[in-house]
Amino acid sequence: MNTLSEPQAPGPGSEVHFYDPAVGHGLAHDPFKAIVAPRVIGWMSTRSADGRLNLAPYSFFGAFAGSPPVIGFSSEGRKDTLRNVEQTGEFVWNLCSYDLAEKMNQSSAPVAPEVDEFELAGLTPVAGRKVSVPHVGESPAALECRLLQVVRLHDLDGHPLDNWLALGQVVGVHIRKAFLKQGVFDTQAAQPVLRAGYRGDYARLGEMFQMFRPRA
Repeated sequence: MNTLSEPQAPGPGSEVHFYDPAVGHGLAHDPFKAIVAPRVIGWMSTRSADGRLNLAPYSFFGAFAGSPPVIGFSSEGRKDTLRNVEQTGEFVWNLCSYDLAEKMNQSSAPVAPEVDEFELAGLTPVAGRKVSVPHVGESPAALECRLLQVVRLHDLDGHPLDNWLALGQVVGVHIRKAFLKQGVFDTQAAQPVLRAGYRGDYARLGEMFQMFRPRA
């Protein structure tokens, strides 16, 4: 039987701090986002049904399938990006490189829906090939997506959360040729910005290494 337990403060003789999120972490800050890190920034561009452009970063972002490629982001609350995706069925993920970090941060400003974050951050909107949504021209790579589904998350008791997961199939890929080395995308050169730690904590790619799966 599952029971709730009080957070165990680290102390002499204890090497593990355990807590139940339903009770509380008992620490200075919630460590969840610092533990599940680093996470690639979900820098999403969208277009509203009446043609307004939107560009915003999301902390909860990832890839969920490779063939066909599927990516997704989770919105905490029904924000402009989510509404635009539901209206048009399209979105684009833009890789935020280290040299674009400040502009990405500018695009996170809480502005009115009619404000164009491309213009606000001084970025170049480049027309899509398979979708009507533009991508960030300065980005090393961008993924054009068509919406598969929007899923509202629920907790263990079935209560709906104010969190919405949008999943999209990649239908077009843009790669700046400067980041292709002998036919391979150079992730190290692209220097993706990563969400890491607490509020305001970011990272960039450090040392990389290779390790191959065992063969059967």
